[in-house]
Amino acid sequence: MKLALIGFGQAGGKIVDEFLAYDDAVDGGFVEAAIAVNSATTDLKGLEHVPQENRVLIGQARVKGHGVGADNELGAEVTEEDIDEIQGAIDRIQVHEIDAFLIVAGMGGGTGSGGAPVLAKHLQRIYTEPVYGLGILPGTDEGGIYTLNAARSFQTFVREVDNLLVFDNDVWRSAGESVEGGYDRINKEIVERFGLLFAAGEVGHGDHVAESVVDSSEIINTLEDGISTIGYARETVDTSGGLLSSFRGEEEFDEGAEVNRLTSLVRKATLGRLTLPCDVSSADRGLVVATGPPEHLNRKGVERGRQWLEDETGSMEIRGGDYPRTDKDEVGAIVLLSGVTDVPRVDQLQQVAIEAQETTETVRANAQEEFSSLVDTGGELDALF
Repeated sequence: MKLALIGFGQAGGKIVDEFLAYDDAVDGGFVEAAIAVNSATTDLKGLEHVPQENRVLIGQARVKGHGVGADNELGAEVTEEDIDEIQGAIDRIQVHEIDAFLIVAGMGGGTGSGGAPVLAKHLQRIYTEPVYGLGILPGTDEGGIYTLNAARSFQTFVREVDNLLVFDNDVWRSAGESVEGGYDRINKEIVERFGLLFAAGEVGHGDHVAESVVDSSEIINTLEDGISTIGYARETVDTSGGLLSSFRGEEEFDEGAEVNRLTSLVRKATLGRLTLPCDVSSADRGLVVATGPPEHLNRKGVERGRQWLEDETGSMEIRGGDYPRTDKDEVGAIVLLSGVTDVPRVDQLQQVAIEAQETTETVRANAQEEFSSLVDTGGELDALF
């Protein structure tokens, strides 16, 4: 699947930078173009792989390149004001070559959480290609302002994109891990999971062609609307051949073991650690992709895994396919669950948003009452004199 990646804010820019490195390392071919947008000069300078001409600084007139300071309302405002600057970079993309836009943003900061929904709305108005979001939820220990930003931005982002893929930092941070080390590891985890999904349908010269190709239409149909999460499981296999295999004929290849392995991996990917934990049965649609050495990918195994997911979700819209990789001695299963509705973390964010709104209304009401009281007191004093 050919993507135009747009990293918005510090986290979004870093992840897009990581996507570029990953795409090059695995020869994935899914990144058609990459842009980074930020209100902080230092964040843009810290990128290594996004081309210099595709780094867009916004809000110079307002914040002078120093960032918006976790103020997502200001992030939205400077994005609106400088949308033409971003469009200038997008104009250099061969849009007819892409299958979709993917806007990547941390939902806790100011620039990404405020600006990403604004850009999504802008792209939806101009282009016919799908516009997806990849939103990174902050950990609950990162501070109240970041949770509040995520709560405010989440619903807006979901509304403005065709589908919002979500990664919850809260689930992936390890105890005792440094903040910087934790984010580096998490970013690699994000890029591997989503990168494998998007690379699955891209076949280069000399690549093994999948038995059941996962093309861009399969992914687009799965990402029809709502919120999505991804599971991934893998295990090492012997690709060396070895002495034992020289005594065996190919006819003795244990197909049953390969079928069982793939089915087991699909179960582990689905019931293990998802990028956004949810009740699997609440998914509307799903996609199963088996990855690994071609000789270990089995059509029957993929089909059985797909059928298991169909039973688990109760959905008839479960697609499946394989992605042969000759560079790895691992067999893996990617499970994309889309249109999920029973998501505790989202419920928590909605509650935070409701409480924040109620608090704001209470503060405003109290302020109005105090103002009215002062006005009334002033009138009484005037009457005395």
